[in-house]
Amino acid sequence: MSTTTALDPTPNPTTPALDPATTAPRRRKRDGRHGIRHLVGLVLRLVLCLVFGLPLVFMFVSSFKPDLQIFGDLGSWKAFAPIGDLSLENYSGVFGRVPFAQFLTNSVVITVTTVVLGLVVNSMAAFALSRIGFRGAGIVLAVILATLIVPFETLALPLLWWVNKLPFLGPDGLSEGWLDTYQVQIVPFIANAFSIFLFYQYFDSIPKELDEAAKVDGAGWFRIYRSIVMPLSGPAVATVAILTFLPTWNQYLWPLMSVQSEELRPVMVGIDYFKQLNTSWGQIMAYASMITAPVLVLFVAFQRSFINSIASSGVKG
Repeated sequence: MSTTTALDPTPNPTTPALDPATTAPRRRKRDGRHGIRHLVGLVLRLVLCLVFGLPLVFMFVSSFKPDLQIFGDLGSWKAFAPIGDLSLENYSGVFGRVPFAQFLTNSVVITVTTVVLGLVVNSMAAFALSRIGFRGAGIVLAVILATLIVPFETLALPLLWWVNKLPFLGPDGLSEGWLDTYQVQIVPFIANAFSIFLFYQYFDSIPKELDEAAKVDGAGWFRIYRSIVMPLSGPAVATVAILTFLPTWNQYLWPLMSVQSEELRPVMVGIDYFKQLNTSWGQIMAYASMITAPVLVLFVAFQRSFINSIASSGVKG
């Protein structure tokens, strides 16, 4: 026996009918509030862009001006406009005053090496803490995180003493002390507590059932780390790489203390060359523009990856 149902065209008497005369003002009011919030958001973004962008504009524009014009334009809109006596003399003066190419090469070598080794070491430490689960892993993680509250300035002098006592196999044979070398600018900054914490948070969000399935197939811990966990941790890897690159590139205090040879100094230490004898502010602006440009180019090129990696790492875990 089959039954058929038909849609009743009559309205449900229990459902009140919507009056267009009352819903239209509510909709307009809601749209008005949304428009005001959108306008306020645009204004705030514009203010933030001006706050962070105008100093960069002033730096780039001033790098083409002589010192007298830089000080003469201060206090007016001309300080941010490329007008007046513009030339490339400040840039040519930079190359005549410091070995910029050598400083740039040193910074690239130090930064890339620190980032690559830091990704490997910190991810393996986080993997051991989050996936292997040995006894006392929580205490080890707590001790690692506790080091975040200690500023580097309090560790600089003891660290300088220790690296000066380490053995070093150089071209002249085995000697004592790592001062005035590349490794003294790289090795102390490979392991990083914050990087380990970021990797730990992300690894802990990956289902551990994948580890059990891999063990059934005969995979060891290193195979699980290399073939399963790391390929799934792209956002965490990008975040740690970016957050390691920026402070390493901007390193100033430690190279100033541990490196005396000019051929080993990074770009940030080179700014001190312009404070000696006659200070040229135009050359300082030109030098600052040249060492800032690589960071800006990388940020613009990987802007989407930068934002996605930070957002993903904040959500995971």
